[in-house]
Amino acid sequence: MEYRFLGRSGLKVSNISLGSMTFGEAEGLHGLFKMPKQADEALAHTILDRFAELGGNCIDTADFYSFGQSERIVGSWLKKQDRDKFVVSSKGRISMDPSNPNKEGHSRRHILEGVDQSLERLQTDYLDVYMMLLWDYAVPIEETVRTVNDLIRCGKVRYFGASNMKGWQIQKLIDTCKYMGMEPVISLQEQYSLLERHSELEEFDVCEQEGLGVMAWGVQKGGLLTGKFKRDATPSPTKSRLGYFHKNGIPFVRWDSFKDNVEYWDLIDIMKTIGEKHGKSIAQVALRWVLQNKVVSTAVIGATSVSQLEENVAAASGWELTAAEMDQLNTKTAIEIDYPYGFMKPHIRTNPFM
Repeated sequence: MEYRFLGRSGLKVSNISLGSMTFGEAEGLHGLFKMPKQADEALAHTILDRFAELGGNCIDTADFYSFGQSERIVGSWLKKQDRDKFVVSSKGRISMDPSNPNKEGHSRRHILEGVDQSLERLQTDYLDVYMMLLWDYAVPIEETVRTVNDLIRCGKVRYFGASNMKGWQIQKLIDTCKYMGMEPVISLQEQYSLLERHSELEEFDVCEQEGLGVMAWGVQKGGLLTGKFKRDATPSPTKSRLGYFHKNGIPFVRWDSFKDNVEYWDLIDIMKTIGEKHGKSIAQVALRWVLQNKVVSTAVIGATSVSQLEENVAAASGWELTAAEMDQLNTKTAIEIDYPYGFMKPHIRTNPFM
């Protein structure tokens, strides 16, 4: 794999990160962690071993992934490794105990408690990146920023990141850190794919202007950008996540929104043609397109098998989509630019010294 700086920080991450949402099994959160092919500890360790062999150094998790099981699985693997070779990120926000009103959000109490518990599960002394997941309207942002800064100063966290935010939210977080003289935000983890480009309108503008590295997730849109689904066949609820979402009414990715969408199937045909020219799969084309966005430091992938991991990692280096192919894909999936974005576009100026 290639290694890229995570924003303006001196931290380098593999351009493909391994997400651990598929590790472990648990009830709750719309059945998200009961999906097909959730990996048990043995399989997860095999996947992690191969990821490391292929040069991967960035592992992404969260306390609520399988409600602690994911971090425990990563931790039991990490304990056997040279910890300094890996960049481990985690995040907190979602309730870990609905019976306790103080076990959610970005309050000082919950962050301090949550990070300590994450470190215990991960069997490590520090998180390389701790992310503020979603905006918390119930807590002053100054409280959150100061708490994370305290964790950085005492060595439990090395860098501050954010995840799943609107443009104004990430900008306010950045500005608050500056105003308070605290450690800066270095990254934004955001959903991004050929089928989810909204972040280009504002969030990525902020990242480019402020020097944040993007950790892109959902790069294959729940399997929709892998080419494994057929026009006239409903995805299997026992063999695919998309089918599981469809059967159980989980609103993360909706098959009904795409099954009769002519533009979607035309895109898959275009990706197939492009992939054949490079000897690559549709899934690899989807991932390569994300990696060629200049604000993306790393693409976060999930894997439920070693073969799936290897296919995705094959998109990491050694080939590129041509400028013409990028333009074709960009044009095909261009989002509608409403006011004020379209109104502003003809008047944008740039300065190479800024």
